[in-house]
Amino acid sequence: MQKNPRAFTHIDTWVFDLDNTLYPHHVNLWQQVDARIGEFISAHLKISAEQARVIQKDYYRRYGTSMRGMMTEHGVRADDYLAYVHQIDHSPLEPNPAMGAAIARLPGRKLILTNGSVDHVDKVLDRLGIAGQFEAVFDIIAAELEPKPAPQTYQKFLRDHRVDPATSAMFEDLARNLVVPHELGMTTVLVVPDGTREVVREDWELEGRGADHVDHVTDDLTGFLQGLT
Repeated sequence: MQKNPRAFTHIDTWVFDLDNTLYPHHVNLWQQVDARIGEFISAHLKISAEQARVIQKDYYRRYGTSMRGMMTEHGVRADDYLAYVHQIDHSPLEPNPAMGAAIARLPGRKLILTNGSVDHVDKVLDRLGIAGQFEAVFDIIAAELEPKPAPQTYQKFLRDHRVDPATSAMFEDLARNLVVPHELGMTTVLVVPDGTREVVREDWELEGRGADHVDHVTDDLTGFLQGLT
């Protein structure tokens, strides 16, 4: 943690990642997507599941998403990829009216910035019961298929939605995705697992809690938002 983390008194725009941020890590919804990505890579490259797993995680780290790696290295069509990997069961998600109420009380605009697709966002928000809380969604298509943490993705998001980073806050589950927002002047919040249940994540995905570009850390997003209002 920084000794002097940025505060929220000046914030008028609240930007949220989707997966593992607006719902708890332990739901492991992303585990389903992760498995579908592996299946897609295995089938497309005609390789074993084990080989596909290695490529999947390598591309994820190097390109921001496995999709971007598959597009760059193998000419995969984004539409085909997204349609396949987001065919998952969203039923593990449960309505969260307390979080919806906390988001509603935040002063100003609320937006979603995600490496997923609008279709996936809509299904998640519908299950959570918070679909009406957000002004707009900036997804991987709006980002012209360039995922976070690419600097140009954040810049395009800010331009498209006329967001002033100096009066904005960003909530994310990956510390590396908060580097650029913090450099731009946003107040940053890292959402981490609560430690009570098993989560399926790579070790590097859970790093960064003490990084200088992370202003705040929470394992309870609803409680954190309630505390702000």
